[in-house]
Amino acid sequence: ICRPQSLGFKLCRPDSVLSSPIICRPVESRGFVFVSTKMASPSVCELSADLKAALKKFRFRKGETFAALVMKIDPEKLLVVEDEMYEDISFEDFVSELPDHSPRYVVISFRKAHQNGRVSYPLCFIFVSPQGAKTELQIMYAGSKTGVVNELGLTKVFEVRDVEELTEEWINSKLDLISNH
Repeated sequence: ICRPQSLGFKLCRPDSVLSSPIICRPVESRGFVFVSTKMASPSVCELSADLKAALKKFRFRKGETFAALVMKIDPEKLLVVEDEMYEDISFEDFVSELPDHSPRYVVISFRKAHQNGRVSYPLCFIFVSPQGAKTELQIMYAGSKTGVVNELGLTKVFEVRDVEELTEEWINSKLDLISNH
Protein backbone atom coordinates (compact mmCIF):
# COMPACT_ATOMS: atom_id res chain seq x y z
CA ILE A 1 0.00 0.00 0.00
CA CYS A 2 1.53 3.32 -1.04
CA ARG A 3 0.62 6.76 0.19
CA PRO A 4 1.81 9.97 -1.50
CA GLN A 5 4.17 12.27 0.39
CA SER A 6 4.52 16.01 -0.15
CA LEU A 7 7.90 15.81 -1.92
CA GLY A 8 6.70 13.57 -4.73
CA PHE A 9 7.89 10.39 -3.05
CA LYS A 10 5.68 7.65 -1.73
CA LEU A 11 6.41 5.46 1.24
CA CYS A 12 5.23 1.90 0.78
CA ARG A 13 4.60 -0.82 3.30
CA PRO A 14 6.92 -3.76 2.64
CA ASP A 15 5.45 -6.97 1.32
CA SER A 16 6.48 -10.45 2.43
CA VAL A 17 9.49 -10.50 0.09
CA LEU A 18 11.06 -7.23 1.19
CA SER A 19 11.91 -6.67 4.82
CA SER A 20 12.65 -2.95 4.63
CA PRO A 21 10.32 -0.06 3.79
CA ILE A 22 10.27 0.96 0.16
CA ILE A 23 10.56 4.42 -1.30
CA CYS A 24 8.73 4.96 -4.56
CA ARG A 25 10.24 7.79 -6.52
CA PRO A 26 8.66 9.44 -9.55
CA VAL A 27 10.32 8.89 -12.91
CA GLU A 28 8.96 11.00 -15.75
CA SER A 29 8.23 8.43 -18.44
CA ARG A 30 7.61 5.39 -16.23
CA GLY A 31 5.42 6.55 -13.34
CA PHE A 32 6.77 5.44 -9.98
CA VAL A 33 9.86 3.27 -9.67
CA PHE A 34 10.21 1.25 -6.49
CA VAL A 35 13.55 1.46 -4.72
CA SER A 36 14.33 -0.45 -1.54
CA THR A 37 15.85 1.81 1.10
CA LYS A 38 18.65 -0.73 1.56
CA MET A 39 19.70 -0.27 -2.05
CA ALA A 40 19.04 3.45 -2.41
CA SER A 41 20.50 4.87 0.80
CA PRO A 42 21.09 3.87 4.37
CA SER A 43 18.34 6.19 5.59
CA VAL A 44 15.00 7.59 4.46
CA CYS A 45 15.68 10.78 6.43
CA GLU A 46 18.86 12.72 7.11
CA LEU A 47 19.94 14.34 10.39
CA SER A 48 19.53 18.13 10.47
CA ALA A 49 22.65 20.24 11.05
CA ASP A 50 21.15 21.61 14.29
CA LEU A 51 20.55 18.07 15.54
CA LYS A 52 24.12 17.05 14.76
CA ALA A 53 25.37 19.98 16.86
CA ALA A 54 22.97 19.11 19.71
CA LEU A 55 24.07 15.46 19.63
CA LYS A 56 27.74 16.44 19.81
CA LYS A 57 27.01 18.69 22.79
CA PHE A 58 24.94 15.93 24.43
CA ARG A 59 27.61 13.30 23.92
CA PHE A 60 30.29 15.38 25.64
CA ARG A 61 28.16 16.82 28.45
CA LYS A 62 29.71 16.72 31.92
CA GLY A 63 26.57 16.03 34.00
CA GLU A 64 26.18 12.90 36.08
CA THR A 65 22.38 12.94 36.21
CA PHE A 66 19.88 11.38 33.82
CA ALA A 67 19.61 13.21 30.51
CA ALA A 68 17.77 12.51 27.27
CA LEU A 69 17.75 13.93 23.78
CA VAL A 70 14.47 13.20 22.00
CA MET A 71 14.39 13.32 18.20
CA LYS A 72 11.53 13.31 15.73
CA ILE A 73 11.16 13.24 11.98
CA ASP A 74 9.92 16.26 10.08
CA PRO A 75 7.92 14.44 7.37
CA GLU A 76 7.78 17.48 5.08
CA LYS A 77 11.56 17.93 4.96
CA LEU A 78 12.50 14.27 5.55
CA LEU A 79 14.83 15.42 8.33
CA VAL A 80 15.46 14.05 11.81
CA VAL A 81 15.30 17.05 14.16
CA GLU A 82 15.58 17.70 17.88
CA ASP A 83 12.24 17.43 19.63
CA GLU A 84 13.25 18.00 23.25
CA MET A 85 16.29 17.93 25.52
CA TYR A 86 15.90 16.81 29.13
CA GLU A 87 18.51 17.20 31.87
CA ASP A 88 18.25 16.62 35.62
CA ILE A 89 14.89 14.87 35.27
CA SER A 90 13.85 11.56 36.77
CA PHE A 91 13.57 8.58 34.44
CA GLU A 92 9.84 8.26 35.24
CA ASP A 93 9.14 11.94 34.55
CA PHE A 94 11.04 11.69 31.27
CA VAL A 95 9.01 8.66 30.15
CA SER A 96 5.76 10.45 31.02
CA GLU A 97 6.78 13.24 28.60
CA LEU A 98 7.09 10.87 25.62
CA PRO A 99 4.14 10.82 23.20
CA ASP A 100 1.93 7.70 23.42
CA HIS A 101 1.00 7.55 19.73
CA SER A 102 3.97 8.93 17.82
CA PRO A 103 7.39 7.34 17.22
CA ARG A 104 10.54 8.97 18.56
CA TYR A 105 14.26 8.34 18.65
CA VAL A 106 15.83 8.87 22.06
CA VAL A 107 19.43 9.04 23.21
CA ILE A 108 19.80 8.72 26.98
CA SER A 109 22.72 9.07 29.35
CA PHE A 110 22.59 8.14 33.01
CA ARG A 111 24.67 6.91 35.92
CA LYS A 112 24.81 3.12 36.01
CA ALA A 113 26.29 1.36 39.04
CA HIS A 114 27.58 -2.12 38.22
CA GLN A 115 27.63 -5.13 40.53
CA ASN A 116 31.44 -4.97 40.78
CA GLY A 117 31.28 -1.40 42.12
CA ARG A 118 32.24 0.22 38.83
CA VAL A 119 30.22 3.25 37.63
CA SER A 120 29.58 4.05 33.96
CA TYR A 121 27.58 6.60 31.99
CA PRO A 122 26.29 4.69 28.96
CA LEU A 123 24.84 6.37 25.90
CA CYS A 124 21.86 4.37 24.70
CA PHE A 125 19.73 4.77 21.59
CA ILE A 126 16.07 3.83 22.03
CA PHE A 127 13.60 3.64 19.17
CA VAL A 128 10.14 4.24 20.64
CA SER A 129 7.57 2.99 18.14
CA PRO A 130 4.08 2.84 19.68
CA GLN A 131 1.69 0.40 18.06
CA GLY A 132 -0.99 3.08 17.66
CA ALA A 133 1.22 5.37 15.56
CA LYS A 134 0.35 6.22 11.96
CA THR A 135 1.69 3.66 9.50
CA GLU A 136 3.45 6.32 7.40
CA LEU A 137 5.37 7.57 10.44
CA GLN A 138 6.29 4.06 11.54
CA ILE A 139 7.71 3.36 8.08
CA MET A 140 9.69 6.61 8.00
CA TYR A 141 11.15 5.97 11.45
CA ALA A 142 11.93 2.31 10.78
CA GLY A 143 13.53 3.17 7.43
CA SER A 144 15.72 5.86 9.01
CA LYS A 145 16.69 4.05 12.22
CA THR A 146 19.80 2.27 10.92
CA GLY A 147 21.16 5.39 9.25
CA VAL A 148 20.60 7.46 12.40
CA VAL A 149 22.25 4.83 14.62
CA ASN A 150 25.21 4.55 12.22
CA GLU A 151 25.67 8.30 12.08
CA LEU A 152 25.54 8.53 15.89
CA GLY A 153 28.01 5.68 16.25
CA LEU A 154 26.09 4.15 19.15
CA THR A 155 26.21 0.43 19.92
CA LYS A 156 23.63 0.17 22.70
CA VAL A 157 20.46 0.16 20.60
CA PHE A 158 17.03 -0.82 21.89
CA GLU A 159 13.42 -0.66 20.75
CA VAL A 160 10.13 -0.44 22.62
CA ARG A 161 6.64 -0.71 21.18
CA ASP A 162 4.89 0.67 24.26
CA VAL A 163 6.11 3.67 26.26
CA GLU A 164 5.02 1.87 29.43
CA GLU A 165 7.71 -0.78 28.80
CA LEU A 166 10.42 1.85 29.17
CA THR A 167 11.57 1.70 32.79
CA GLU A 168 14.90 1.96 34.58
CA GLU A 169 14.72 -1.76 35.32
CA TRP A 170 14.12 -2.55 31.65
CA ILE A 171 17.07 -0.48 30.41
CA ASN A 172 19.36 -1.82 33.14
CA SER A 173 18.42 -5.41 32.29
CA LYS A 174 19.19 -4.77 28.61
CA LEU A 175 22.56 -3.23 29.49
CA ASP A 176 23.35 -6.14 31.82
CA LEU A 177 22.68 -8.57 28.97
CA ILE A 178 25.13 -6.70 26.76
CA SER A 179 27.87 -6.52 29.38
CA ASN A 180 27.55 -10.24 30.21
CA HIS A 181 28.28 -11.27 26.62
